[in-house]
Amino acid sequence: MTTLDDAGPFGVGAPVQPLPEDWERCLAVAAHPDDIEYGTASAVARWTAQGKRVTYLLATRGEAGIDGLHPDRCGPLREAEERAGAHEVGVETVEFLDHRDGTVEYGPALRRDIVRAVRRHRPEVVVSGPYTVRMVAGMVNQADHRAVGLAALDAARDAGNRWIFPELADEGLEPWDGVRFVCFAGAEHPTHGVDVTGDPLERGIASLAAHAEYTKGLGAQAFEPRPFLTWAAHQGGAALGVEAAVLYDVLMLGFAGPPPWQQ
Repeated sequence: MTTLDDAGPFGVGAPVQPLPEDWERCLAVAAHPDDIEYGTASAVARWTAQGKRVTYLLATRGEAGIDGLHPDRCGPLREAEERAGAHEVGVETVEFLDHRDGTVEYGPALRRDIVRAVRRHRPEVVVSGPYTVRMVAGMVNQADHRAVGLAALDAARDAGNRWIFPELADEGLEPWDGVRFVCFAGAEHPTHGVDVTGDPLERGIASLAAHAEYTKGLGAQAFEPRPFLTWAAHQGGAALGVEAAVLYDVLMLGFAGPPPWQQ
C-alpha cells in the first residue's frame, strides 16, 4: 500500500475511494476558461457518456490570461475556446458570470451568482477547484481560484435556504437543497477518484487542446496537452488502482448515511 510519504511528484500516491456516481446532474464551477480542462474535463467525458448532464459555470471570461493580447480581444477568444473544449466532452451549456479576471472577490455578490445557477440547474454534485492557498504538489493557488472554490462550496449550501438571497425567488428560482457533495480538483489531499482510462482521457486531452491560443500565449510556460494530462492522470490512477484517474477532495453537505447518533 502506498502512503503520502512515497507518493509521486503530484502528491497523489495515497489510496483514495471511487467517487460515487449515483447521480444525474453536475455543475462545474471555475474561475477561468481552461480551469476545468486540467483534469476534470476527462471526468466530465466519462459522466456525459453515462448520460449525466453537466453544466459549466465560469466566473470570468479569462480576459487577463494572455499577456500579449488586450482583454477586449482575449475575452471573446477564450470564451470561444471554452465552448469548443466543452463540446469535446459532451457539455452543451456553458455560462459566464462576467466577474473581472484577476480580481474576483469572495463575497455575497459571487455567492449569489453561483446560487442563482445552482437553483436554475439543480445539480446533485458541484465540482470546482480548491479554495486553499496550497494545492496539489505544493503549488500556490491563484487568487481567483481560491475565491471561486470557496464561493462554490458556500453557494451549494446557500441554494437550499430561501432566506439567503430571497430576491432570487422574484426571479422564479425556488430553493434547491439537492447538492449532495462538492468535489475539488487539484487539491493537496484528495479523497476520491474517477477512472478516466481510455476514451474519457482522450476526450479530456481534446478538450484542453481546444485552448490552443491560450496555451500558445503562455510563451515559455507553454506545454502540449497530451503528455501533461497523460502524466497527471497516471499519477492519479496510482492512487485509485487504475491506469488513469482524476482525483478530488470531496466534501459532503450532509451525512453520507444515518447520523452517528442513530447508528
